Amino acid sequence: MMRGPRHWAVAVRKPDGEIAQVASTIESAMGRHRALRLPVVRGVVALGESLAIGFRALSVSANYAAAEVGDASSAEQEEGDGEPAELSRWAMFFSFAVAIGFAVTVFKVGPGVLADMLPIKNGTWFVLVEGLIRITIFVGYLALLSLIPSLKRVFEYHAAEHKAINAYEAGEELTPEVAQRYSLIHPRCGTSFLFWVVVLSVIVYAPFGRLPLMWIIITRIAFLPLIAGIAYELIRFAGKHADNRLVMTLLAPGLWLQRLTTREPSLDQLEVSIRALREVLSFEGRLSAADRRVEVIA
Repeated sequence: MMRGPRHWAVAVRKPDGEIAQVASTIESAMGRHRALRLPVVRGVVALGESLAIGFRALSVSANYAAAEVGDASSAEQEEGDGEPAELSRWAMFFSFAVAIGFAVTVFKVGPGVLADMLPIKNGTWFVLVEGLIRITIFVGYLALLSLIPSLKRVFEYHAAEHKAINAYEAGEELTPEVAQRYSLIHPRCGTSFLFWVVVLSVIVYAPFGRLPLMWIIITRIAFLPLIAGIAYELIRFAGKHADNRLVMTLLAPGLWLQRLTTREPSLDQLEVSIRALREVLSFEGRLSAADRRVEVIA
């Protein structure tokens, strides 16, 4: 799945070997309200929009697979265009709520509850220990996911997205053979974003020290948007200064973690990621049908 400022697209390798793609416009609230474009605030909005688009993209790919494997007559279709339908609004909302609830419980509230069980009276030490627990849970969770064989293909496509974008931003020709030469690491990756959400939590929660358990739960949930907004600005800054060695050194831990969520992709997988990228570039007016090369976006 690829996203541009005004469009997103998802490409899917169907069981018959063909590549299908679906593209849609982004109706961003930031375009209608200037206040939502303020630093930190825009990060919260962008995160919410990215999560919603991600769930839509997953539903499209799942329905393509279901339409091919199952009885085609039973697959739900979009009117007139023959594309598999996305999940219903309620199904999307339920999936979104379950995913967010799991993440908040395990990575935000859970570490605070565990730290509260320890005999720590000093507020500074409490926050540091809680942060250490949170980082350990997060890294351990990613490490566990990386060991699941069925997720290997997901991580390969994740790396294929990174390679395609790296090739594009280098001004290279968008072909699988060219993209394969590029790194599977990218500074604007969601894995790095999540890592810095975890790390920044220590700084944001530090002034509170040790609180009663109820207030630990409340503050860990209430300040999540602020932390996510700050992490977004950090990742955005890194993306604009990817050629700065000092910046990349400071952000290296988040980049290292991408080794857990990426695997070397095949040329077939790179072809799919490039198809999605080209679809977005075409809708954004950055790539003509006859142009095999793209310009670097500043």
